Amino acid sequence: MNEILSVALLSLLAGAAMPIGALVARYDLLHPKLLTPNIRKFIVAFGGGALVSAVALVLVPDGASKLTPVPASLCFAAGGIFFYWLDRYLSQLKSSAGQLVAMLSDFIPEAIALGAAFAVGEGTGLILVLLMILQNFPEGFNAFEELAQSSSYRPAKLLAAFFLLAVVGPACALTGYLLLAQASDLVAGIMLFASAGILYLVFQDVAPESKAKDGGLPALGAVAGFMLGLIGHMLIIAH
Repeated sequence: MNEILSVALLSLLAGAAMPIGALVARYDLLHPKLLTPNIRKFIVAFGGGALVSAVALVLVPDGASKLTPVPASLCFAAGGIFFYWLDRYLSQLKSSAGQLVAMLSDFIPEAIALGAAFAVGEGTGLILVLLMILQNFPEGFNAFEELAQSSSYRPAKLLAAFFLLAVVGPACALTGYLLLAQASDLVAGIMLFASAGILYLVFQDVAPESKAKDGGLPALGAVAGFMLGLIGHMLIIAH
């Protein structure tokens, strides 16, 4: 029972990084001189670096270790194709919910993998929590600023939506913990599927948004995001 509670609280903490990022973005929009354009791009790029570290250090290695090359490749390819289709579909609809869907599309499979990792006693659970926090904060920041500027929703309503997203985390993590812990092949497939989607989002959305014309600070943010993921990964492996 204590471990179930821990899984729920850790996944909630990881999800809470999204509304916290949205709150910071709300404050930034109210006080636009607080952050320079390059600092905003740094935050976005930092999230991209954390996303890549989640793919490179946790999701792909763990997923690929449990599957043979053919099913692993098929799961990864399916993730890329699905996220491409989803991106095109949302673009055609001109839906302001696209940013929220994009966040959920990588948060949900990561939360499921998080619960499953704790259920089987793998050390990757803690590093997943860390990486999810690192990526969800800048994702929340960037998505809120884009939605606030491109949609007609009031800031309070947007913030409420972000807080609701955080609640999805425990539900998905407990699903992974209680139902999918013994289905290692399925969890591995989900991790690879999510990895391809994350890479698609990084190159389609994050990288273009973090490009700066007058300096390399945003690119340094991507390096910093990946570096923190690497440090967390090495600390977990060391123990």
